[in-house]
Amino acid sequence: LGGSLFKFCTVHFSSFPNTRCWHSYAGILVLAFWCWHLDYPCLVSHLNLGYNKTMGWDVIGHEWAVKMLTEHVAQGRLRHAYLITGPARVGRRTLALRFSQALNCLQPPSPGEPCRICRSCNSIEHMTHPDLSVVQAEQVNGALRVHQIRELHHSLSLAPYEARFRIALFLRFEDANPQAANALLKTLEEPPPQVILMLTAESGEQLLPTIVSRCEAIRLRPLSVELIRLALINKWEVAPDQARLLAHLSNGSPGQAIRWHKQPELLEERQTIINDLTSMLKAGRLDRFVYAQTLAKDRDKLHLTLQFWVSFWRDVLLRAAGASAPLTNLDWSEDIEAVAQQLSIEKTRLVLSNLEMSFYYLERNINSRLATEVLMLDLPQL
Repeated sequence: LGGSLFKFCTVHFSSFPNTRCWHSYAGILVLAFWCWHLDYPCLVSHLNLGYNKTMGWDVIGHEWAVKMLTEHVAQGRLRHAYLITGPARVGRRTLALRFSQALNCLQPPSPGEPCRICRSCNSIEHMTHPDLSVVQAEQVNGALRVHQIRELHHSLSLAPYEARFRIALFLRFEDANPQAANALLKTLEEPPPQVILMLTAESGEQLLPTIVSRCEAIRLRPLSVELIRLALINKWEVAPDQARLLAHLSNGSPGQAIRWHKQPELLEERQTIINDLTSMLKAGRLDRFVYAQTLAKDRDKLHLTLQFWVSFWRDVLLRAAGASAPLTNLDWSEDIEAVAQQLSIEKTRLVLSNLEMSFYYLERNINSRLATEVLMLDLPQL
């Protein structure tokens, strides 16, 4: 309302030289600003301050998924439940939120297209909409528990508060314990009217088959390095060389590349961790034991170290095998080439296998110091 009144005034104000008409339009203008809080995005769009009124889905890649969901909204062929799977940070949550915006947008520029600026789209973007319920594990690496599903059941039985649909978004549903997964089955079998359920997970194989069979499956795949590189340059204005590096480090997940860009301290930590690895390859047994003892004191740091080491050794395996696939760690290409020339493919595979076994031990709470010392002893000495 505020935006419509403001536009009316700004278009027609100069057409009436009569002073009393000016006063009338001034009054309407005051009313428009009074309605600011009711329709702020619309008002800003008429002020033309650089806001794009038809921002659309704004999803990096996954065009086929966007097209399918757009058609579902435009043609009214909605399913009661959707399962969006794919690697971490590939865009599962973003796609689910855009779909939620398209379902409940107040001023869609075209059927199935969210405007991304109305009150409904803004609150969904920030996951604060009264008709959007977001359910996930209460802590990192924790479990999604049955009481969270039961608490949601009551709200889903109510009519939407202000939107067309009430939406329940279950993030990382592979974290759900068996009791929580079974509790959701009843809702999937008898979905309330005007309710859309959305689940995200890394893989449908991690979920109960009865849950997967009751959902429309959308399987997102890792994106190409070039697509992520261009998105970093054009959308986040990252320098071309840096964009190229981040795109390679992302492993096809745009969210990971954006995280690298927004948290440069992670890149610095990665540099330190890989530098430690190259030093340990030349170090003696005593230095390796000292390093293992230090590393084992911080379980989170140990997990991150293993991740970066696995990435490095996969690049070594690619070069040892003479594969043409692009490296992940472009900035360490010389060191990777040097290590690959000194080790056979079999030895490189053994190192990777030992690293993956260390992950296995950590996940099962086996003594981290013992696991780290064994790993350091098995590292080749160059």
